[in-house]
Amino acid sequence: MKQQKNRWWYVFKMIIGLTILGFLISILISAFIGTDFRGLDGNVAVIDITGTIVAEKDVDFLFEDVTSSDEISKLIRKADRTARIKAIVFKINSPGGCAVASEEIANEIKKTNKTTVAWIREIGTSGAYWVASSADYVIANRMSITGSIGVIASYLGFSGFLEEYNVTYERLVAGNLKDMGIPFKELTPEERALFEKSLDSIHNYFIEEVAENRNLRKKDVEKIATGMFYLGVEAKELGLVDELGSKEEVINYIEKQIGEEVDLVEYKKERGLLSSLSQVINEKFFYIGKGFGNSFFTKARLADSVSIST
Repeated sequence: MKQQKNRWWYVFKMIIGLTILGFLISILISAFIGTDFRGLDGNVAVIDITGTIVAEKDVDFLFEDVTSSDEISKLIRKADRTARIKAIVFKINSPGGCAVASEEIANEIKKTNKTTVAWIREIGTSGAYWVASSADYVIANRMSITGSIGVIASYLGFSGFLEEYNVTYERLVAGNLKDMGIPFKELTPEERALFEKSLDSIHNYFIEEVAENRNLRKKDVEKIATGMFYLGVEAKELGLVDELGSKEEVINYIEKQIGEEVDLVEYKKERGLLSSLSQVINEKFFYIGKGFGNSFFTKARLADSVSIST
């Protein structure tokens, strides 16, 4: 009886061990498959701009789909230095993000000597449209969402919450506006006016850039720069995009520009094995907590300061 019990215990441990081994092997395979093995013969670089646009990734964005302007700028410079690359396609599916990061990518695009095409798939609004407008040519699906030329700032206010629980905010500052925008007190009329002035300035920069990039009159851009989004077909009528279409239209345009057959090659940040394993493990283990994690990190970030986005 004891021998039979030991035998079953041995079988159980073997099953557990094989299961763990199989899982580890699947992670390794996923890591290698997910690693970017780019071909060397492509003549058109494709750079993805997806999710929220930020300046650089950090732990706060562990569970979020984000695009870092630092990483994208490096990829653009790499493609620009590569002789075999004749054009760069920016495949956009982003609602926008940080105003500074959006401008950084847009400026980097305008510096390149290659033919550049912005391809807006599902969404390319706000800061992502700022990026798209800086390309030589913009193609969007007729049902894609684009435009939304505007600026938003927000923060969480806890002053009412503190009052309800009899918690006081003791203000000690050197500089009357030093604590402007913190969540523990309401904005004064002066502070609100200053924030709105800054937002108006950023909005004006946005309008000027779009007007210059799209060869439109500033007053015409001002009329549509209400923060409203437009379908691709509407954006074309307004001069925000050049053509309606998808991958086929992108390829056709580029072939006319470079005079040769297009061979697309994806440009992505190169990852080592450790980084790839980390990504796979994150995807496999943390996806369930994504919603809660996103909510937690977003609230924590907003509690720190005012968030300004395009």
